Formats: sequence, C-alpha cells, structure tokens
Amino acid sequence: MIRKLLKGAKGYEVQSIFTVILVLCETALEVVLPIFMSNILNVMQLYAVDAEQAGLTAALTVFDFRGGTHGLLIYTAGTLVLGNADILLNTVYSYGILMVISAICSLTFGGLAGWLCAVAGAGFSKNMRAKLFDKIQSFSFANVDKFSTASLVTRSTTDVNNAQNSFMMIIRTVIRAPAMLIFSTVMAFVTEPKMAWLFLGAIPALGLVMFLISARVHPLFRSMLKKYDKMNADVQEDLVAIRVVKAFVREDYEEQKYRESTENVRKAQMKAEKLMILMNPLSSLIMYSTIIGLLIIGGKDIAVGSMQGGTLTAMMNYCTQILSSVMMICFIAVQLVLSRASIDRIYEVLDTESNIHDGSQTDKTVDSGSIDFCDVDFSYSDNADNLTLEKINLHIASGESVGIVGGTGDGKSSLVQLIPRFYDVFNGKVLVDGVDVRDYSLFNLREGVSMVLQKNVLFSGTIRENLLWGNPEATDEEIQAACRAACAHDFITSFPNGYETDLGQGGVNVSGGQKQRLCIARALLKKPKIMILDDSTSAVDTATDAQIRRGLKELSADMTTIIIAQRLSSVQDCDKIVILDDGKINAVGTHEELLKTNSIYQEIYRSQQKGTAEEGGDD
Repeated sequence: MIRKLLKGAKGYEVQSIFTVILVLCETALEVVLPIFMSNILNVMQLYAVDAEQAGLTAALTVFDFRGGTHGLLIYTAGTLVLGNADILLNTVYSYGILMVISAICSLTFGGLAGWLCAVAGAGFSKNMRAKLFDKIQSFSFANVDKFSTASLVTRSTTDVNNAQNSFMMIIRTVIRAPAMLIFSTVMAFVTEPKMAWLFLGAIPALGLVMFLISARVHPLFRSMLKKYDKMNADVQEDLVAIRVVKAFVREDYEEQKYRESTENVRKAQMKAEKLMILMNPLSSLIMYSTIIGLLIIGGKDIAVGSMQGGTLTAMMNYCTQILSSVMMICFIAVQLVLSRASIDRIYEVLDTESNIHDGSQTDKTVDSGSIDFCDVDFSYSDNADNLTLEKINLHIASGESVGIVGGTGDGKSSLVQLIPRFYDVFNGKVLVDGVDVRDYSLFNLREGVSMVLQKNVLFSGTIRENLLWGNPEATDEEIQAACRAACAHDFITSFPNGYETDLGQGGVNVSGGQKQRLCIARALLKKPKIMILDDSTSAVDTATDAQIRRGLKELSADMTTIIIAQRLSSVQDCDKIVILDDGKINAVGTHEELLKTNSIYQEIYRSQQKGTAEEGGDD
C-alpha cells in the first residue's frame, strides 16, 4: 500500500524527503529534553540534606554576600537544599538554555515539516486525481459500465481524500511515531536499563491489540465505501432527473430512498466504529498499567537511595513518549486500514486496462466511409450465451444513406456503436474502408465518424463553445452553415445573445428538440466521412425532420449516413433500410421493397399511418 501511495508523489519527492528529515530532527530534539530536565533535578538533589538536621521549621531563603560569594538555602517539603549557588545556578542555567534552544529548534523543524507535508499532500492529491481522470478518459464504454459513474466520482473525491490523508501520515506521523518509539526506548535503556524492560512487555501487548482490531475493521470499511457509492448514485440520479421527480410529485419517495441510503452508510460506519473505539481504552489501560509499575519500582529505588529523583522523572517522560508513540501507531494503523480500502478502490481503476486499444495501422485515416459488418456477434457481458447481436452481415457503400429500424432492445444502438469502437465485437469484424476498425488508431477512426447519441449531451458554456467541440477551428460561416443544415440557426438567432447564449449545465436553457439540433450541428462541423444519427430527431416534428435530412445531403453529399429512427418517415428516403429483430437482421431493402415484402415493416407502417390518421381526425 505504501508503495502505491508513494507513486502518487511524483514531482514532490523533495518536499516529501525533507519532511521526513525534519520530522526525525524534531523527534530527536524532543527525546533529549527529558535528559536535560533529569540532570537539573539530579544536581539539585546533590545539594539536599535532611531538614531536621538543619533545624529549620519553615521555608527559608538566605542570601549571604560575605566574602564576595553568595550562598543558597531553600527548604521545600521537608528538604533543605544548600550549597554553592554558583554551581547550582550555572547548572540550571546551562541545561535550561539547552532546553529552550532544543524546544525552539524542535518547534521550527516541526513547523517546516508540517508546511512541506501540506505541500506534498496537495501535490499528491492533484496527481492522483489527474491519474484517475486520465485513466477514465481512456476507458471504453464497457469499462465505465463496470464501475458506474457514481462509483468513479466517489473514487475521484472521497477515496482520493482518504489516500491523501494516508500519504501525509506516512511522510510525517508514520515516521515520527516509530522514530519516537525507537529513540525513547534507546534513551530509556541508557538512563535506567532495569526499568526500561517494562516497556518491552507493554509494546507487544499494544501491537497485538492494533493487529486484531485492524484485521477486523478493514472489510467493514470496504463495505461502508460500497454503501457510499450507492448513496452517491441516488443523489446523482435524483439531481439528473429532478424535473421528472417534480413532474410525478415523487419528492417524498426520493427523500425516503435517500434516507435509507444514508441510514445504511450510518450503520456501516457504526459497525466499524464499534471496533475502533476499543483501541483507545485498551491502549490507555496498557499505558497506565506500565506507568504504575514504573512508579512502584522507581519509588522503592529512590527510598533505598539507588536512584535519583531526576532519573525517575526522565523515565516517566520516556514511558509517556514510548507508549504514546505506540498508541499513535495504533491510531495510524486504523486510519491506514480505512485508507487502504480507498487506495484499493483507486488502484482498481488505475490498474484496469481499457479493453479497447489503438490498432497497428496508426497512420490510416477514414477516407471514403464504406462500412462492412462480417459475421458480427456482440455481447455486453462477453458471453456467447447472451448475445445482443448475432450473425450480422451488412455492406454500406461510401456516401450511402442507411436507415435502421426495429423494436426496443433489438440492438440498433449497439450495432452503430461498434463502428467507432465504443465497444468491440465478440466475434467477426467491422470494416471501415475495408480495414478492420481494430487496426485503426482510435483518434483517426473517431475523427472520421460523427455520432449524435441517443442521449443528447451539451456542456456548460455558450452555444458557440458547444458547437466548437465539433471543430475548434471552425469559422463563423462554417458554424452558421452547419446550424442551418440542422435547422438550428433560426432559433439560435432568436435569442438576445445569439450564438453567445449561455446554455447552463447540460443545456437546461433549451428544449429537447433544440438540444437535438444543436448536437446535429456540432457533429456536422466535424465534417465526418460517416455520420450516425441515433434516434436524434425524435423530439422534432416531421417537417423539421425532413428539412434536417435535406440539409445533411446538401452540406455533405459524399458522407455516409446511418439513421436510427422510430418513425419510418425519418428513414423512408434512405438508399436502403435495415430491419433488426431480436439482434438479427430480418431484412434489408428500400422503403417500397420492404413495404411489399416484409411483415415487420408493414406492421410498423400500418401502426404509424393509423396513428397519423387518428391525429388528423382529432384535429
């Protein structure tokens, strides 16, 4: 896990390394402070005599300036401290100054380490999000389907934040706690080996507690993050479909569904927290038991005169540092367990290879736009027993217009998505200009194909900015020509700001039919050899639909056009029409031929003619 985290620090290695060095310096200075304090106390104890022998009954300070020297008498808690003040004060001043210098240096090193750690952590987060975004951009539709949009959003936000926290802990706290443990243990053995052996019993006990709890908590956190995905999916779905929710007055249902999702997250968190909260009391029990043992042994040694008070004070400080370090390691372990689940989810995305790669003929471009389907089988699940398309054989000549009709779920959209390789075939091959699409580079293949998807998508920004997705270098004349062909120019110029009209997120400021026409114009600006319209005129009236088709022919007569439509009027003028039935080609022919020979086409035609007649009668 640590190796995976450190991969994300590229470009911030200097900050990370200096953070580690400064943390080690800070820790070393903190460890020497108890020694300085111990020396001060031990020197003072050397000047102590029993108060009863001095005959003093009250606290007394006496300064004697006779003979140019000044002496010191201090009676405190039954002890008389007396002796040469110069020796005592020099000792206190010397070690006191060292303590102040050490504390200031430690504070400085700690502050610099914190700043560098923050810089490295922010850089790590930036790198990980960039890696995830780049990887997602390389995914095929199948890869995105595998993870789901909501899960990818969670992994790019919440999981990256968890990973960032872990990285910052690793280069700072994870270094500091073991270093403090090692340095303090060494100093404890140097100071008083007999008492230091107590720590060696407490450390394994704390380690065992840490291991047992961490092993149980990790799978619980993984389960919790999956519930986070579900909660985010509910939020995303509700926001995307907010108009539908309000139209059907389903706010209460959506609120209840979201409450259930958040309750599931809460329960998963509580289940993990019930184990985590055991960490502190168990660690505290071990820590304070060790301190009590230390006081018992040290008190006896001081009573018999084999140990000085300053030494016991130093050992108490080292005990606190050692056991606090172990407790911190336990806390870090729990946090890393949580982060490990997030890191695994991040690298599950990063380690996933797209199942669609560039082909060997990287210089090949789409020149004419002919298309051939040769014994094509296709399955979303890559399962021969669950084929969406089966034994598809179809030739589309360059410049030809082809209509595709069929019932819902018959594979119309699946068929055309094989052309730009949004998905790859299960068996057989798809040829463009006589070359297998798997041999093209993805860029060159998709540059030659424009596709208006079934779900129309516009981006935040102006109409012009959205249209320029088709061709960033397009001139105003080219933009207007494409919009006229798509019957979009008139409604665009009716807006006060014309082509500079802001669309809002997802194109919320335009109607469904207007959105479809803008998407068609955007695709036309690409000047493709192959144009695919996947039910992209369903929201416009039949007259506008016919006008759009005429515009397509006038703008690019040599462009191969594939039109998927529910209305036969949208495809009846095509050079040929393909009928799909349950993932297989049922028939291919012109409108007139199919109307005479094909029962499926006849049924569709009659039902649509009947509907048209009824609408006319109602009028």
